[in-house]
Amino acid sequence: MGLSLLLIALGYFAGSIPFGVILTRYLAGKDVRASGSGNIGATNVARVAGKKLGAVVLVLDAAKGALPVLLAMRLLPGEYRLHAFVGLAAFLGHVFPIWLRLHGGKGVATAAGVLGVLVPMAALAGLVVFVVLVLIFRVASVGSLAGAVTALGVSFFLGKPVEYPVLGAVLLGLMVFTHRGNIGRLLTRRENKV
Repeated sequence: MGLSLLLIALGYFAGSIPFGVILTRYLAGKDVRASGSGNIGATNVARVAGKKLGAVVLVLDAAKGALPVLLAMRLLPGEYRLHAFVGLAAFLGHVFPIWLRLHGGKGVATAAGVLGVLVPMAALAGLVVFVVLVLIFRVASVGSLAGAVTALGVSFFLGKPVEYPVLGAVLLGLMVFTHRGNIGRLLTRRENKV
């Protein structure tokens, strides 16, 4: 029980590392929260500080979801529910980081990192849909939400331990919540392009 709680806490604190804020401040001299959409994630970092730094933040935000889950799977391999809770904690850490007064990002890259470890083929399918739709529509939120739906569908189809697709459903619901402003702008055709 103690190890499980420690791993969940580790997931949260790893997820809460605000790479977008830290790297944009120290490498570009800007506050990503004060520019563009104000979001701390990779898409806004790319707008504010360039695509290369945005790509670095994307990888790091995915890694902070993937690594705690990998550790949990290594230490307690049969504890599928724990793996899901560690992944959820990492996601919540990104969205509600203690260091930024609970004002974080939207969680797409961190969720992708979590699912990339738990259900790699589902995450890959989601990534393909994300890339294709962003290339077509030039709107990150469209790709993110469609990619999340795709990953969820594929994860249920693959028949992994039920805890993993259930986590995917929870993450999708939370991403709809974090993207509620984007969804409103999409409905009124005012969403920002990448």
